Amino acid sequence: MAIRWVVKCGTGVLTRPNGQLDSAQITRLTGQIAALVRRGDQVVLVTSGAVGAGMRTMALDRRPTRVSELQACATVGQPQLMLEYHRRFRRHGLQPAQFLLTYWDLDSRTCYRNAQATIEHLLSLRAYVPVINENDAIAADEIRVGDNDRLSAHVAVMVRASRLVILSNVDGLLDKANGGAVIPEVRRIDDRLRALASGTQSQLSVGGMVTKLLAAEIAAEAGIETWVANGRRPGILLDVARGKGPGTRFRLPRSKEKGSHVR
Repeated sequence: MAIRWVVKCGTGVLTRPNGQLDSAQITRLTGQIAALVRRGDQVVLVTSGAVGAGMRTMALDRRPTRVSELQACATVGQPQLMLEYHRRFRRHGLQPAQFLLTYWDLDSRTCYRNAQATIEHLLSLRAYVPVINENDAIAADEIRVGDNDRLSAHVAVMVRASRLVILSNVDGLLDKANGGAVIPEVRRIDDRLRALASGTQSQLSVGGMVTKLLAAEIAAEAGIETWVANGRRPGILLDVARGKGPGTRFRLPRSKEKGSHVR
């Protein structure tokens, strides 16, 4: 049965350590997405990487801290990022369709429904992959979603996805008390589980495992299952499609309950 996916790719998945876009990696990921579309699934891509791409062009070796500098990086880097997607998807007969959103777009009933209808139409044509990023060029604190993990969860709810897959440069949620082993499945999120999460140390990305837990909770309220996995693992999306993907699978109840059950 066809599945509607939302796939989120973090900066660490799409760029090299020096901040440059990793074209070979983008080729691998778009190839997997194309394979899912060929089998009849529908995929919406939520992407990071614009600021990192802009840093390369602007010859910056550290992520800026001033809002205006971050926004400048995003405006310079976003076209480069979309060009990479265009080149790779067209090899598979697909075209990327760009959406840049802010919190206001998600909060406005009119904007929300317009975005929802547009994405629905594009997916029905089976030749387009909606590619979504936060509109960093204009997103000040009061209109920011804040990170693409939570943005991807809101998008998953908006498009009525069956599955949210958050690809990062880590293997999943790690159990620090068990030698750093990946926790394969989570049924509850509580304070003990949140203590296992830690913020990112990357100069190129925002968030960390904490925001991925928040994204899983947002998605769960709409009955959407979430996976967190290493986007640099070969064939990761195809593994998830077969139900055996390595990483952490969040199968949370719709209503938040006290207690934690991890297995």
